[in-house]
Amino acid sequence: MALHNFLNERIADFAVMYIKLHRFHWFVEGPDFYPHHAKFQELYEETTELFDEFAERLLAIGGAPVATLKKYLELTKISEEGSEVTPKDIYTTLIKDYTIMAEELKKGIEIAQSAGDEVTADMCIGTVNTLEKHVWMFKMSVK
Repeated sequence: MALHNFLNERIADFAVMYIKLHRFHWFVEGPDFYPHHAKFQELYEETTELFDEFAERLLAIGGAPVATLKKYLELTKISEEGSEVTPKDIYTTLIKDYTIMAEELKKGIEIAQSAGDEVTADMCIGTVNTLEKHVWMFKMSVK
């Protein structure tokens, strides 16, 4: 897979995750509403930064980031579907989605290194670290 294609897939993942996290933020229910509501806001703000960072990296290396909802849905590796409202259901979905995103980024490390792009490889490594830490925390939240 070409590096530009890989980056566009990750941009699509971040775009879809941004929308999902807003849905979780808006519709979470339960006695611990306030801390979950705040956590999902923190996560969508972080996702916004990653979305922008990966798009700007693609521009910096001569590519063009996809920028339509239709293309995001065509390229993403995560589902935008769902109706989760309980924290446990939401965290279970986030474990699945963040794991998929981390695995895809691990593939990108090799793609970037094969292209001689250590900067993009480093971005992927840092993002994998962030996502895997979140997965660990999500798992602790559903025990």
